[in-house]
Amino acid sequence: MGDPQLLQLLRDTDASPFRQRLAGWIESRRVQSWIVAVILVNAVVLGMESSPALMGRIGHVLLAIDKFCLAVFIAEILVKLVAFRGMFWRSGWNWFDVLVVAIALVPGIGPWAVLRSLRVLRVLRLLTVIPSLRLVVAAFIHAIPGLTGVLAVMMVFFYTAGVLATKLFGAGFPDWFGTLGRSLYSLFQIMTLESWSMGIVRPVMEAHPFAWAFFVPFIIIATFTILNLFIGIIVSTMQELSVLPASRTAGPELGGLLERMEGDLKQLRSLVERLQGGGDKPTEDDKPG
Repeated sequence: MGDPQLLQLLRDTDASPFRQRLAGWIESRRVQSWIVAVILVNAVVLGMESSPALMGRIGHVLLAIDKFCLAVFIAEILVKLVAFRGMFWRSGWNWFDVLVVAIALVPGIGPWAVLRSLRVLRVLRLLTVIPSLRLVVAAFIHAIPGLTGVLAVMMVFFYTAGVLATKLFGAGFPDWFGTLGRSLYSLFQIMTLESWSMGIVRPVMEAHPFAWAFFVPFIIIATFTILNLFIGIIVSTMQELSVLPASRTAGPELGGLLERMEGDLKQLRSLVERLQGGGDKPTEDDKPG
């Protein structure tokens, strides 16, 4: 747990021993596990606050627990600011934490009162604390450039299918395909496989027996091909990001091995040249290690 990159960055600077110990403590597994527990408790409390019956009976207790959790989050951010100072803002996860906590500090009256309902976003802090969840979010963000091409293909395909569906079925089924917007929404429902057969396709086939020739290829392309491309790109990015830390760790060991191999090759080359030139008998120093 914790942010190893920020910790390493802090060690590389001339930070005081106190700041390094403070950073190591707040980013330690024990403290971060405790923060996760507080987030989970806060999530349960926020869910219980949505019940009028519970608020009527133990509302004061729930509000007190909520304030305690908020105080813990604020204290965590303050400790990180003291330890990392300006380096704190180099992490996008820290920006997210500050934003989520700041929303809870918005006054509960006036035009800003609606933002109080966004306190539930504090549950999303789990994404910044648990490394496996951070890997998923990071993979999705890194996959966005690759997803744009797939998204463009999907938009072109949907637009073409929407226009074609409006022309073919709009007159007989105006509620589903009367306009381009309705056709796109209906096709999106079909792509999700939600009531696509009994709800839309079979009624359309009663008036147009060969409508299956349109809907079946659409489902194969939209649901089983394009969506799988989305999943494949994200999974591939997750694998690349998970392998990257291991390669960084093995980098120094691999570099040392290559240096030793290069030295052995030089000794072998020198030995071969002496043998070819009829030189002296090789000594123990000439033999490769």
